[in-house]
Amino acid sequence: MNLKMNTLLTAIFTSTIMLLANPVFAEVATGHSPNLGNTPMEGTETFQAFGGKEGLVKIMDDFMVGLVADPRTKPFFDNNKQAHIKAMLVEQMCELMNGGCKYPGRDMTSSHANMKVNREAFNALVEQFQFAMDKNNVPFSAQNKLLAKLAPMYRVIETTDGAAVPPKL
Repeated sequence: MNLKMNTLLTAIFTSTIMLLANPVFAEVATGHSPNLGNTPMEGTETFQAFGGKEGLVKIMDDFMVGLVADPRTKPFFDNNKQAHIKAMLVEQMCELMNGGCKYPGRDMTSSHANMKVNREAFNALVEQFQFAMDKNNVPFSAQNKLLAKLAPMYRVIETTDGAAVPPKL
């Protein structure tokens, strides 16, 4: 192997290791928040279908009302952090849909570390999110695109197969 090829492969390998080892480098290289939970979508069609950031705010307002009303999710959301949670969800969804936002929140593992979320509570959350999107006339195809981006996150959010236990605040 010639020297130029060897140098190039070494540079690629070193860059890859740095990206994996340091999320700050990953943000610079990928252009998205390292704690986002998935890579942003291509294009802005889905973001526009949600009504832009204004639409996301309305959806998250309705989402929170549903989460507090649902006995399966109420213990996790009926607290003094509602405004913060809604703001973080708006930024996260906005960045995931390539809407020009930067999600400043923690990664999903850290965000849910003190919770024991089971499948029933997780599914109830998804159900309430779908109700909020329907109420705000988000097209079904756009809902599915966002839900496909969010779906892999269940692996770090759903942390128990026993009883759901909300965090103590």
